[in-house]
Amino acid sequence: MRVVVIGAGVVGAAVAAGLARRGAEVTVLERDVPGAGTTATSVAWINANNKDPEPYFALNHAAVRAHHGLAAGGGDWFFPTGNLECAAAPEHREQLAARVAKLLDRGYPVRRITAERARALEPDLIRPADADYVFFPEEAHTLPVRLLGRFLGEARDLGARVVAGAEVREIAAGPSGVTVTVAGGDAYTADTVVTCTGRWTEEVAARAGLTVPMLDPRTSGPTTNGYLGVTAALPARLSRVLTTDRLNLRPDGGGRIQLQALDLDATADPAVEPGPAIGARMLDRLADVLAATDGARIEQIRVGQRAMPADGLTVAGFADPHARIYVVATHSGVTLSALLSEVVPQEVYGGEAPLLAPFRPGRFADGTAGPAPAPARRPGEQ
Repeated sequence: MRVVVIGAGVVGAAVAAGLARRGAEVTVLERDVPGAGTTATSVAWINANNKDPEPYFALNHAAVRAHHGLAAGGGDWFFPTGNLECAAAPEHREQLAARVAKLLDRGYPVRRITAERARALEPDLIRPADADYVFFPEEAHTLPVRLLGRFLGEARDLGARVVAGAEVREIAAGPSGVTVTVAGGDAYTADTVVTCTGRWTEEVAARAGLTVPMLDPRTSGPTTNGYLGVTAALPARLSRVLTTDRLNLRPDGGGRIQLQALDLDATADPAVEPGPAIGARMLDRLADVLAATDGARIEQIRVGQRAMPADGLTVAGFADPHARIYVVATHSGVTLSALLSEVVPQEVYGGEAPLLAPFRPGRFADGTAGPAPAPARRPGEQ
């Protein structure tokens, strides 16, 4: 089977690797360079922690397990150290308790721990008085560009061709196949096309005459945009995702720490270079969360742009009448990637993955899609 995968972010690379495993003749078309889109600006927290409704939770939970399976033989991209959540504000504590109860009912690994156990997990954690601590042992984080390299390397090793600088201009599908034409006039003929173009999904689908609505980061504010700060190397001890009332943290390699503060995202604009004030506010909060961060400085701050389908839920399935154009779009790209590398090829080869059944692109045409998601908020934030 000949398959063209459009998009060489982590989702496209994962799908390409999975197709190549099945013996497909794979060509990956990328309009820029691999990882130039959302992948490099991802929090890269692998979890199903606060994913609703239940089918979306089930999809993400299966994906968490798929990552553990993918890395079972070892890998420098995956850190299965869990997530420690510290809730000090009353609203956060209340919402965390409700979430823990729901996750336990769903069979998700979660346990309340003492402040002493939290300190053992993260010795440099500054523990506020009367805080609640919850540990999610199955969760993980990844270095997303290394994860991308793992998938893309596998795909290449199995014979896939990756074409950079190939901007898709037209997708023409019919009963016998599909042709993708790129800028400059080169054309690629295949049995199936899989589009994995993140926040550009709506634009690329339109070039095939299809409608797959996405939220536009240029106009959707904090629903699709968020600040991500990265510190210079620090001697602080941090081994895992750490979630608190006012700041989320994770290791970012080489002693650097990635910082996220969701309540600051209201001013995030991809057209505006983040000013130093945002980084300064993140550092003020860091000093309240983690010891050994004196003198910390921001090495980089950027606006991450989320790939968000119009109703906030994953899109996966054939979108055209001839079942030649398969569309994948999701906000949870890094989390879902390991699973998508298995289930999307399964469907391209004629099978059906039950976990993907609630997420077909046809829901936007038949009116069953839900409303647009509200902006992301920290637990307990009003």
